[in-house]
Amino acid sequence: MGNDRSDRAPAPADVRKEPAQTASRSEVDAFLARARNLAPPVEPGRHGRLVFALDATMSRQPTWDTACRLQADMFREAGTVGGLDVQLVYYRGFSECRASRWVGNAALLANLMTRIDCRGGHTQIGKVLAHARGETQKVKVQALVFVGDAMEESIDDLAAKAGELGLLGVPAFMFQEGRDPEVERAFREIARLTRGVYCRFDQGSAHELGELLRAAAVYAAGGVKALSDLSARRQPGAIRLLQQLKS
Repeated sequence: MGNDRSDRAPAPADVRKEPAQTASRSEVDAFLARARNLAPPVEPGRHGRLVFALDATMSRQPTWDTACRLQADMFREAGTVGGLDVQLVYYRGFSECRASRWVGNAALLANLMTRIDCRGGHTQIGKVLAHARGETQKVKVQALVFVGDAMEESIDDLAAKAGELGLLGVPAFMFQEGRDPEVERAFREIARLTRGVYCRFDQGSAHELGELLRAAAVYAAGGVKALSDLSARRQPGAIRLLQQLKS
């Protein structure tokens, strides 16, 4: 996995719908009781760091376009609780997996994303997990967000990499498009092993995806307290993440 240190698109590296769920007050309280020691808050004066990973194979084009539109909201929401640095990671084509440099504003990330087109290929979720592990070994990463609809790898291999990421305290927010049961099983297992979150959406629920992405960004910027504050404002995405986040 290589890092592009310019404002150009990242350089190559070697490396349907379900209704939104709402949590009861007792469920949110139970989560908060379990989550007090989930992750330390971001150090004062530092931005949270979030790895934003997307499947950029051909079937992902509609969701990629949606993510391009929604990512500015991630920064805006995270900015209310301390700010966010994001690294874009994506895979597509034949063993092509790329990472951008870390960026601290929506315009730069949008510029990177809009220069990328989706191409046919197989999933490379294992590379994404390994990359997130490597990044947090350099400087702490608060969360990994992954958006995809397919899984063509060994679940056992993914579980091993997810376990390593979990030991480093990086929760994976696994957002699945569609209803494929094998994808759901893999995504749920990755979320469980990293003490993260699994949620489902579809191509017609851009608003729901936006809520989830904003909630994940708030968590990365401010930890559980910031996410619970967002939930208290009755934000559906924050409520779902509070309900699902593992202790």
